[in-house]
Amino acid sequence: MSWIKNLVKISPTISSVGNLFRNHESCTLSSRFCTALQHQQRQSETVQAAEVVQHRYEGLAPTKEGEKPRLLVLGSGWAGCRLMKGIDTSIYDVVCVSPRNHMVFTPLLASTCVGTLEFRSVAEPISRIQPAISREPGSYYFLANCSRLDSQNHEVHCETVTDGLSTLKSWKFKIAYDKLVLACGAEASTFGINGVLENAIFLREVHHAQEIRRKLLLNLMLSEVPGLGGEEKKRLLHCVVVGGGPTGVEFSGELSDFIMKDVRQRYAHVKDDIRVTLIEARDILSSFDDGLRQYAIKQLNKSGVKLVRGIVKEVKPQRLILDDGTEVPYGLLVWSTGVGPSSFVRSLDLPKDPGGRIGIDEWMRVPSVQDVFAIGDCSGYLESTGKSTLPALAQVAEREGKYLANLLNVMGKAGGGRALSAKETELGEPFVYKHLGSMATIGRYKALVDLRESKQGKGISMGGFLSFFIWRSAYLTRVVSWRNRFYVFINWITTFVFGRDTSRL
Repeated sequence: MSWIKNLVKISPTISSVGNLFRNHESCTLSSRFCTALQHQQRQSETVQAAEVVQHRYEGLAPTKEGEKPRLLVLGSGWAGCRLMKGIDTSIYDVVCVSPRNHMVFTPLLASTCVGTLEFRSVAEPISRIQPAISREPGSYYFLANCSRLDSQNHEVHCETVTDGLSTLKSWKFKIAYDKLVLACGAEASTFGINGVLENAIFLREVHHAQEIRRKLLLNLMLSEVPGLGGEEKKRLLHCVVVGGGPTGVEFSGELSDFIMKDVRQRYAHVKDDIRVTLIEARDILSSFDDGLRQYAIKQLNKSGVKLVRGIVKEVKPQRLILDDGTEVPYGLLVWSTGVGPSSFVRSLDLPKDPGGRIGIDEWMRVPSVQDVFAIGDCSGYLESTGKSTLPALAQVAEREGKYLANLLNVMGKAGGGRALSAKETELGEPFVYKHLGSMATIGRYKALVDLRESKQGKGISMGGFLSFFIWRSAYLTRVVSWRNRFYVFINWITTFVFGRDTSRL
């Protein structure tokens, strides 16, 4: 009889499940016969609820009494990340807005294009540089671009970055700040030349290096496929670099090493057709010692890099045209001709330096507005300071970030961290930049080291293998984290022993 008792226990459950299905069925049937008016009412209620939620979460409101003042940093380059690393998070809540969540170690970026280093070796997450951003309740990182600055109300208007996903629309929000640091960097200069943006690849971000690598390997593989004409094969295998500064020269050197050591072994059918041309309007490496420049030219020629002096007038999909009418066909075009103010910087209603950058004084302040600072490639000294604008170098941006972090820490400890509260704060010594020298690798385990403070000054300048060892040692110690230092060191050893990886991922 025990089975009868169990049946009695189970029967209420079965009946409840049956009621559930009946209720669901009745609900489904009734929903089919809902009136259009009821449907519209539901839609309007949903829209109203969404509007309420959107209004409620439209951004970060001004800080209140008892809360830490908010430091808003726009950008995640050398200047912005060095600032965030040095800021005292017991004084400030740090909010970073940037379209990338990492810092790029740009001196080693050219090495990633040909597989000497892996891409992750040169990318340092912001959360590792300043852990408070991912831990503290009032500190954040937002994947967004700044669209407008409202300095009167101490607000910044932003729009999210969705990488062009059609399934996700971007939205706008606002952030109120107590202190604002503009460290949004610069963009590659095209000098208004037609076709550069459409056909050339820049070398400033990790995704640029990835694009260069994929295009280079694609051209190598396609050149071996039957049915390709001789002239078209030569065009595909012609790599053109425009710009003879350190970035252009270093990329040319890395590319020549890749061709001589890896392409000749793994793409033997086309090893004699691949070429590298470096185009510069004036002298390559103009900031270096004249003797070092001549040494670099000699070494690049030995590596098979052809140097062409000329000015690009127009860039077309498969060839570029120089000022003397010469047409240069290319399969890969890398553009590295310096930087200039970004469209966002140009749109700001702030004083500018002679070059169009945000004008600052000796303490990195924007004089026309309160609580706004600018550092890095987006800023330059106003003419009223009597100082010339500093070059757009990583060491300049890094030291400006370090200086401003110390200045803001002093202001915060003195009670000047809140908005409109730093008028009477003693700022201390103004920023002074001392150039530590320049370095550049030119391929074949050779590099240039110029430790003079200026081109006219005196100091150590040398080239060769010892300089290459110094170059690698210096940059290995400058990589931000021990994790990435380990990655870089292991990548160098792996490349030396096994060669570069030629997989097109």
